[in-house]
Parts: sequence; structure tokens; C-alpha cells
Amino acid sequence: MPRRRICVVTGTRAEYGLLSRLMAELKADPGLELQVIATGAHLAPEFGLTYRVIEEDGFTIDARVEMLLSSDTPVGIAKSIGLGVIGMADALARLAPDIMVVLGDRYEILAAAQAAMAARIPIAHIHGGESTEGAIDEAVRHAVTKMSHLHFVAAEPYAKRVVQLGEDPSRVFNFGAPGIDNIKRLKLLSKAELEASIGFELGAKSLLVTYHPVTLSKDGAEGPLCELFTALDRFPEAKVIITSPNADAGGRSMAALIEGYAAKNPKRVKAVTSLGQLRYLSAMSLADALVGNSSSGIIEAPAFKKPAVNIGERQHGRLKASSVIDCAETADAIAGAIKKAVSPEFKATLGATVSLYGDGNASMRIKDCLRDVDLGDILRKKFHDITFKP
Repeated sequence: MPRRRICVVTGTRAEYGLLSRLMAELKADPGLELQVIATGAHLAPEFGLTYRVIEEDGFTIDARVEMLLSSDTPVGIAKSIGLGVIGMADALARLAPDIMVVLGDRYEILAAAQAAMAARIPIAHIHGGESTEGAIDEAVRHAVTKMSHLHFVAAEPYAKRVVQLGEDPSRVFNFGAPGIDNIKRLKLLSKAELEASIGFELGAKSLLVTYHPVTLSKDGAEGPLCELFTALDRFPEAKVIITSPNADAGGRSMAALIEGYAAKNPKRVKAVTSLGQLRYLSAMSLADALVGNSSSGIIEAPAFKKPAVNIGERQHGRLKASSVIDCAETADAIAGAIKKAVSPEFKATLGATVSLYGDGNASMRIKDCLRDVDLGDILRKKFHDITFKP
């Protein structure tokens, strides 16, 4: 029997970190052939050329799809999507996978899904059904759900939402979040090892900051980012690691502001373009709190029983553990939330934190489903109506 070809598409460092365990499972299964398409920020020098991390992890990149324009204006993003569709069409025609796997809600994934849909390649979507009302990711995620044929969701409410979108319940699987898998299996770096790796001492108290553009905001991200800097300045005793934002609209101007802030505070602040999964999770495990608006504060941080300060509306709508503190995008609100997060009283409650995103075995379950699922009539989709029965 020929091996089933499973093509995994990845466009960013963060999403690759979530996919890497699944990719290892696919590669190790003798009944499967792993194909990898790298695109988006992976191929851009300004984002760290993170395709090299994929190769260093032992994976072969079967296709590189250049799509990221140097402009990150809304027009530039729209044109990048168009380039992505064209490049993905060629890559998928050459690789001819049996199933294409995508994760999440970014525009690179939207481009891949459009190309696969036109090529009649079944799509398996991870992390569908979630809600992030402050970003265009919300629309992208649900659009990809409607183009997909298998749905691997991270929690039961998300499974119900995918069915609410008209998807067949028999094709919706609640296996949890793949990001939790790495927390269970990776041997994280010690404090000394992480400090040596990034050339920065964490000190007695440290904060890990990850802040991305709020893509539905008309006001831009520069103002809220400066409010965040002002809040961080109120904790002069804390060492701060700040990761660069995603390749979203406004991301480049934010990255320049972050670099400038770190340059003004070299003894207290370290800006890193890309930490990679191991160093990022290690930093999270060692930090006193995670600060920003990243999904990692919602999904991964609770698994470490670490407090997360969630700023603004970017993650509004996601399930949140008791360790997550929401706050507005003002310096006073952010500083107040950080003060609460690092307080002895709040830290005393963290032991009761319950992860809402699975038990850390998602990747194996997804791999087994991709290997065993019947593809005979999978492209035929009927709208599953939960209210109307003809």
C-alpha cells in the first residue's frame, strides 16, 4: 500500500512550534509520508529566517512559498495573500498530498486553504471554532473552517461552534491543543542555560512580553505599545524579555519601537526576534508572569500555572483559566494587572489553575486520525443544520 501523503503548511515561528510535535509523529509513522511547506515569515530575514529552525529539527522542507511583501499595510497584506494562493497552487500541484494540514487563523493559512480547496485536496484544520474578536483572525479562522473537511479543536465549546457553522459532527474531534504536548515532553532549559542562550540575565524577577498588532483596531498599535512600555517602567526591578510581533499589518513599526525601547534600557530589557519553541516555553516557565496579547498566555501559560496579563481585546472570546488577568490598553491598567499577577496573594491561587485545552496528547490523536480516516467521499460536504430538519 502506498503511504498516505500528509502535507503540513507553516508560516510563522509560533504556529510551527505548535505543529512540530505533530510533524514528528507523522514523520515517525511508517504508513505516512510527511510533506512540509514553509511560507510567510519563515522565509523573511527580518523575522529571523525561521525556516532554518524547521530544518535544524530534522524536517525536510518540500516547498518554500514566498508570499510576504515588504509592506505590512492592509494593501500589502492583501497582495501577500494573493501571492500565497499562486505559490501554494504550484506547490500543491507538485506535491499532490492526500491531506493538507493547517493550524489557526493567519492569512498565510487562508491562502493555503484557498489553493487546496480549488485543487480538491482535503483540508484538516487545527484550532478551529475559537473566537478572537479583536483581530481579522476571527474571520480567517471561520473561513478556513468552512473550507476544511476535518476539524481538530482544542475544547468542547469550540467543537460546538464548528458544528454551529454547519460542519458534520462526525468530522469534528476535540483532542485538545497541540501546544500543551510540547510542555509535557520538551526538556526545558534551566535559568542559566536560557540566560546563556539569549545573552541576558533574568535576575530575581522577570517578565516575558509578547504583544501583537490588534488588526481590527483603526487606531494602530503604537499607542497601546507605548502604554505597555510605560507600565513596564513602573517595575524597574524586573528584567523583561520582549519577542517581536507577528507579520501582521503594523507589525514592522511595532518591532522598531520594541528595538528602540530595548536599546534605551539594555540592562533591563532584551528584545528577541524569535526565541523558538524551546526557549520561549523555557522563558515562560521561568518568568514571574507573561504579559501581552498572545494566545500563549491563554493556552500555554495556564499549563505552567503561570499568571498571564492579557491586554486589550485581541484574545476576547477565548476560554480563559483563572490565572489569566484581563486589562485595558492603558499604562495604569497594565501596571495594575502586573502588580496583581506577581503579588503573593495571586501566586497563592495558581496551584488551583486548570488547563482548559486538553491533556497534552493531541498530536498523537491527530496523527492517528489523519492516518486512518476514510478519504473516499470526504470532499462532499453537506451543511449540518442544527435547527432545520427537512
